[in-house]
Amino acid sequence: MAGITNAPFRVLCREQGAGLFVCEMITTRGLVERNPKTLRMIRFAESERPRSIQLYGVDPDIVGRAVKMIAEEDLADHIDLNFGCPVPKVTRRGGGSALPYKRNLLRRILREAVAGAGSLPVTMKMRKGIDDDHLTYLDAGRIAAEEGVAAIALHARTAKQHYGGVADWEAIARLKEAVPEIPVLGNGDIWCADDALRMVARTGCDGVVVGRGCLGRPWLFKDLENAFNGSPERARPTLGEVAEVMARHAEGLTECFDIERYAVADFRKHVGWYLKGFTVGSELRRELATAESLDGLREGLAKLEHDQPWPPNTDTPRGKSGERAKVLLPDGWLDDPWDCVIPDGDAESDISGG
Repeated sequence: MAGITNAPFRVLCREQGAGLFVCEMITTRGLVERNPKTLRMIRFAESERPRSIQLYGVDPDIVGRAVKMIAEEDLADHIDLNFGCPVPKVTRRGGGSALPYKRNLLRRILREAVAGAGSLPVTMKMRKGIDDDHLTYLDAGRIAAEEGVAAIALHARTAKQHYGGVADWEAIARLKEAVPEIPVLGNGDIWCADDALRMVARTGCDGVVVGRGCLGRPWLFKDLENAFNGSPERARPTLGEVAEVMARHAEGLTECFDIERYAVADFRKHVGWYLKGFTVGSELRRELATAESLDGLREGLAKLEHDQPWPPNTDTPRGKSGERAKVLLPDGWLDDPWDCVIPDGDAESDISGG
């Protein structure tokens, strides 16, 4: 969700219902070194409480220092550690979903994070493992529970699956059985509120984590709140109501980035997600997806058929998809799952968050 879950989008989602809305993944090294890009990425809107920072790191000492900095400088109210990222530039350096394979390194990172956090809760997100031959989630879950992690979220795919195939919800149930002492949250293939209810019923998990399912659909969180409260009511906005949210989103990005042209260009990737399922001509879609100013975007939005009702059958996958041929890893990474070799500093360079 890099480049997606910045403050303007989080605000739109938070308005819809209860939940914990986590910022983009940032690097612990970038935070400790006070990288300007990193510091901009952890800015929160005034209305955001609790504030949640997601960290990516590979060095126990650096992770501990970053978490301590967050706690001591009151930068957030919750810390989430990302061990689920499957992006090749992350895994080939031993980070993200590759790291839990090194059990003792994972343990050291979690221990330093929990120690540095003080009273702040530390949670972690992970995948099932590198591939079906190198599953790590049960070992990682037990290590997390032993080291004082407050909750675990499992994206029920391997790194090799990337975002393809079908999430293995049974793995979530197995993890819940393995670590009953802490909450387990399920992630993967939640495209509507009823998917979340089915996941909880099938796995016994304590809650859900939504990623790609909210792309272009901030109102999904209202649906989730209604569903878990037993209400059948679901948001079904008209195209005009969607257009209003799109305009607010772009305006929020402009306030966040300060440069209108850059903000509108950043918003372009959201256009297809917001309009998915609606009948919108190719020329108008192109106009909206190439707008260079807020006025240009508003002009395009005004041309939409505002009375068009919410389309049926749109609770389907959105965002990235597809499986990887293989997972890129450092040389010799799979030789010993118990060694504690710390990936070099390049593992945190050129990654979202500086």
